[in-house]
Amino acid sequence: MAAERNGGTAVCPGSYDPVTLGHLDIITRASKVFDNVIVAVVNQPVRKKKTLFSAEQRVAFIRDEVQNLANVEVESFETLVVDFAKEKGAHAIVKGLRAISDFEYEFEMNQLNRKMAPDIESIYMMSSSEYSFLSSSGVKELAMFGGDLTDLVPPPVAARLEEALKR
Repeated sequence: MAAERNGGTAVCPGSYDPVTLGHLDIITRASKVFDNVIVAVVNQPVRKKKTLFSAEQRVAFIRDEVQNLANVEVESFETLVVDFAKEKGAHAIVKGLRAISDFEYEFEMNQLNRKMAPDIESIYMMSSSEYSFLSSSGVKELAMFGGDLTDLVPPPVAARLEEALKR
C-alpha cells in the first residue's frame, strides 16, 4: 500500500549541471511525500565558477524527465533558496545526501537557512545505494574522457554531454 502524500509544498534546489539519475531519484521520492515539489534550478551557482549548461537547458532536461510526475514542476531561480521557498509557499527544502562531505556542507547551510527562515524545514534524503557515488562533476569528468554514462544520467543528457565535452 502506497503512502499517502500530505506534506504540502517542498523545494528541491540544486545546480543540476547536469541532472543525474541520483537527482531524479531524490525528486521522485520527494514527489511521493509532498503534495507539490518544485525543482529549483539555481541560475548561477555560488560554489561553481560557470555552469556547462544554461539554466534554461538544465530546466528543460529535468522537465523532460519528470513529465510523468503530476505534482512536480521545474523552474530556475536567482535568490536565496529560503526566499524562493517563501515566495512559492513551500515549508520544506529537500536535499539528497551521499557522503559525510555532503553532510558537512548541508549542516552549515541548514543552520543559515534556519536563522533566516525558521518556519522552513530542511529535510535530507539519503541517496539510494546505486547513486551514492554519483555527482555532476564526476559525470562531466567521465564524459570528457569518453566514459560510459549509461546508468548515470538520462540518455538525452548523456548525448549533450558527449557533444559539449568531447576532447
